[in-house]
Amino acid sequence: MSQTISKEMTFFELMKSYPKSVEVLRSYNLGCVGCMGAQNETLEQGCNAHGIKVDELVQDLYKTLGC
Repeated sequence: MSQTISKEMTFFELMKSYPKSVEVLRSYNLGCVGCMGAQNETLEQGCNAHGIKVDELVQDLYKTLGC
C-alpha cells in the first residue's frame, strides 16, 4: 500500500511507493535515482539543498501521480 506523500518522507520511500515519481523529480533536475543520499534525505532536506520549494514539488507529485 502506498503511503501519503509528505515533505518528511525520504526520496527512497517516495520512489519505492510511487515509481512514476522519478519523472517528476527529473523535471526538477533531481537525480535521486543514483544518489546515495536518497535513502536518508527527506524531500524537504533535498529541496532545501537544491533551492527548490518543497511545497511546490509535493503539489506537483500529487497532481502528476493522481493522489
